[in-house]
This record gives sequence, C-alpha cells and structure tokens, in this order.
Amino acid sequence: MRAVLQRVSHAKVSVEGQVIGQTGPGLMILVCAMQGDEEHMADQLAAKVSKLRIFKDEAGKMNRSVVDTQGSALVISQFTLAADTTRGNRPGFSEAAPPEVGKHLYEVFAQRLRDHGVPTETGQFGTDMAVELVNDGPVTIWMES
Repeated sequence: MRAVLQRVSHAKVSVEGQVIGQTGPGLMILVCAMQGDEEHMADQLAAKVSKLRIFKDEAGKMNRSVVDTQGSALVISQFTLAADTTRGNRPGFSEAAPPEVGKHLYEVFAQRLRDHGVPTETGQFGTDMAVELVNDGPVTIWMES
C-alpha cells in the first residue's frame, strides 16, 4: 500500500457540495492499494501511521504521534498514487489493485487507524471528491508498506 500523509490543522472532503468527512488537527491521508497488497499490509501501515512522530512536542521538535496529540485523521482513497510515469506523458495505473480489493483495503486501513485510537473519517471510494486542507508545517510524508 502507498500513502501520503499531510499534517493538517484541518481538512475536509466533499461530494457534490456536501461535506462527508473532516478532521481537525491531525492527518489527511491519501491511500492506495497496489497489486498484490493484502490485509496485513493495511494493518502494518495503520500501526506505523498511528505511531509516527511528526507532531511537535513542548520543545517544538517532531516527537509526538497523532495518538499522543489526540489528533484525528481524514482518509481518502487515491488510486492515482499507483501512477507509473516512466514512459510517455500519460500515467498508467495498472499497478493499482482492482477496485473491489482497493476498496476493501482502504476500509481496513481506516478501521485499523480507529483501532489504534485515531478518530478517523473517510471520503467515498470511487467517487469524484473535493478535498480541502491546510497543511501544518508543511509536513508531507510518503509511505509504502
């Protein structure tokens, strides 16, 4: 699985003008299941994300996790993270998991974040979404399991 984490002061996702998910201080996470990914990879990624120390402590150093700060997360499915741009000018997406697998692993990832104590809202899989966020820092991290 691939994920892009952004430390945010707030973020929200809308479908057809209606807000369907949001977060206050915490993380906005774009996530993509790849060909061959399995549930244990979603488990591992969620565990790592929940413990990743990218929030400031009292001394201003990145030393606290989203759990430590009692932050929350907004998880958005993003199959375009599977883009292959090595040839030509049009990205290929054949490395993305099939939609039914991608949706299942996306839902597992979001649930595992909740299981690790991170209040988590989501976008809507396979839908055209509008995402708004204020990146805090900015801090943006790319991860792969």
